[in-house]
This record gives sequence, C-alpha cells and structure tokens, in this order.
Amino acid sequence: MTTLIAQASALIDLCRRGNLRIATAESCTGGLIAATLTEVPGSSAVLDCGYVTYSNAAKQAMLGVPAATLQTFGAVSRETAEAMAAGALARSQAELAVSVTGVAGPGGGTQDKPVGLVHFAAVARNGALIHRERRFGDIGRAQVRHASAIEAMAMLRELAESR
Repeated sequence: MTTLIAQASALIDLCRRGNLRIATAESCTGGLIAATLTEVPGSSAVLDCGYVTYSNAAKQAMLGVPAATLQTFGAVSRETAEAMAAGALARSQAELAVSVTGVAGPGGGTQDKPVGLVHFAAVARNGALIHRERRFGDIGRAQVRHASAIEAMAMLRELAESR
C-alpha cells in the first residue's frame, strides 16, 4: 500500500502545483483510486469526485456510457473505458479524469477477456486521451485492483505533466 500512497502523494502535489482537479470512474477497482488519493492530506484541493460504476446500468446512468457501446464491446473494453472517462470529465469540474474497467477475478473471465484484463482511459479537458490495456494475469483479485490503481495514477500523472 505504501507504493500506492507514495504515488498518490506525488500526483496530488503535481496537480496542486498545476491547479488541476481529478475525477475517477472506477469499476473493478471499486473506488480504490479515489480512496487512495484521499489518504493524502490536501487531496481535497485536487480530487473533485469519484464514480464507482460497477454495473452496466450504473455506467449508463452515472457516466452516460451508451448502451450500444456496452452491448457491442462489453464492459471490459477500450470503448467503454474511454466512454467512462469522458463521462466523468463531462459530469465534473475536473481537468483530468481516469477510468478503469476489467476482470479482477477470481471468476468472470472468458477466453477473449481473461481474468486480469483491465482497460484504462485518461482524458484531459484539452482533448488529450490515453488508453492502455493491461493483462496482469490471474494474480489474485487484490493484486489486480492494486496494480490497476497504480497504472491509473501513472496515467493521470502523465497527463498532468504534459500540460
């Protein structure tokens, strides 16, 4: 957990210096990213909001992910991750947003979408967009969630540094 907290602290400092706020849209991480950010004193100056949208219905209602996107590509897809991030940004006062959607396991995987597959998207108000797909493997639910939170914060930092 200390790696997560250290990364969150560095991200909070960077965003505070750049006057940037963050929104999160989390599925398989279940709020871990937002929770980790709020472990850092002063995070209220940076974290605008966090959405935990575990179900497809929540992704549609809270983030505006189109039903057609979910039907065509599934919840665990590049398209859904990008729609989640865009929705979080549009519904917040943040300058940066990140989304995470994946299969943490131990069940739920398929041949096409195995346990450990996670899609990430990070977007900025200036139009910058980053997508990443990671295949962590069947390393355990907690480890997939932890690795996903680290990846998401790294993507936010990348966007913040490029501004």
